Amino acid sequence: MSAPAPAPDVFDPRVFARGVPHTALRRLREDDPVSWQAEHEVGAWPAGPGFWAVTRHADVRHVLRTPEVFSSHAGATQIRDPDPDDLPFIRRTILNMDPPEHMRLRRLVTPAFTRRRLERFTGSVAARARALLEPVAASGRCDLPAEVTDDFPLSNLADLLGMPPGDRHLMLEWTNRVIGYQDDEHAEPVLGADGRPVNPRSPARLADMFDYAAELAEAKRRRPGEDLMTALVHAEVDGRGLAPQELRMFFFLLVIAGNDTVRSALPGGVLALADHPGEHARLAADPGLVPSAVEEMLRWHPPVLTFRRTAVRDTGLGGRRIRAGDKVVVYHCSAHFDERAFTDPDRFDVGRSPNDHLAFGDGPHLCLGAHFARLQMRIFFTEMLRMLPCPRRDGPVKRLTSNFINGISHLPLRWEGEVERRRQGHEEE
Repeated sequence: MSAPAPAPDVFDPRVFARGVPHTALRRLREDDPVSWQAEHEVGAWPAGPGFWAVTRHADVRHVLRTPEVFSSHAGATQIRDPDPDDLPFIRRTILNMDPPEHMRLRRLVTPAFTRRRLERFTGSVAARARALLEPVAASGRCDLPAEVTDDFPLSNLADLLGMPPGDRHLMLEWTNRVIGYQDDEHAEPVLGADGRPVNPRSPARLADMFDYAAELAEAKRRRPGEDLMTALVHAEVDGRGLAPQELRMFFFLLVIAGNDTVRSALPGGVLALADHPGEHARLAADPGLVPSAVEEMLRWHPPVLTFRRTAVRDTGLGGRRIRAGDKVVVYHCSAHFDERAFTDPDRFDVGRSPNDHLAFGDGPHLCLGAHFARLQMRIFFTEMLRMLPCPRRDGPVKRLTSNFINGISHLPLRWEGEVERRRQGHEEE
């Protein structure tokens, strides 16, 4: 008998730069749903100890819902192990906490994310969508991320945080540094004394962001506004507010996660519509489907590909024996195509219901900003349907080199239909 074939590599970020490896993930769901992955060297980044890749929807949900077994705190939430000296620092963000400390901080900041505060920005979000779409609608083609969708969530989030307009470019710089550190277009490797790259989430690489957060917080103390940063500065539960370091770490999370999730989801949704013209026509004919279409876009192109946990005790999962200390990585991009959880998952369906996707997580770490992300997406696609008829690919798609964020760096598009008819009409005149 021949030896069984090795598990396909779903670790290497360069694999995801070619697109989500759906064929490999389907094979893992069927034959090896909790698969051991070698964590090999990638470029200048050293090899790691390996991890368990969790690919079925039910198992992903179980991991996310049981922090007492699968910890965010023990090794943080990125596949690569942080430098041991950096780990205490990285653990200070809410994303890398477990209950009960996680719940204390979540109780403290949740009131700042009221629907009333978020929906106050509906008018400005819609105006921004129109302002970004109008120039490209007139031209008939664009590189969507570079000309429209990179700026849209960044500016919305800057408004929400109460940042001065002149400072908004900083958010893009910080996000590209942290998220794109393995991507040729965005990477700015900084080597430590040992010659190895310095983790972009280390204190040394984030000092400028933290200094800015402290300055913005102090400005909001002196001159409060109706923005989210003011609410966080003055948040208090049981007589205790956010410590300065907690506030800086929360600003970091908002800037990176709050920006890059929507920044990734928007071109992913547009690409899905471009590749499924029948569903685009269905949505254009019935804009009332926009809310369900947004949920389907989040399933089809989840902004976050993976999240890491660390087992804190021996346990079983998917027929495998997991040992305390093992890394366990959940694959949202696989769970969303699991035939056990979704009917006909390989069909993009703007009216899909129910749609039990995990794009915003599950369990105690369910995304705090999910409502604002959905609000932005619904507004954007409502305006896009009206302004950009029949988007089509107009060149190769460039994806982010990352096994964490499902990013699209370049998406050349052209429009057919109304814009083409207008152009022909002008030529005939």
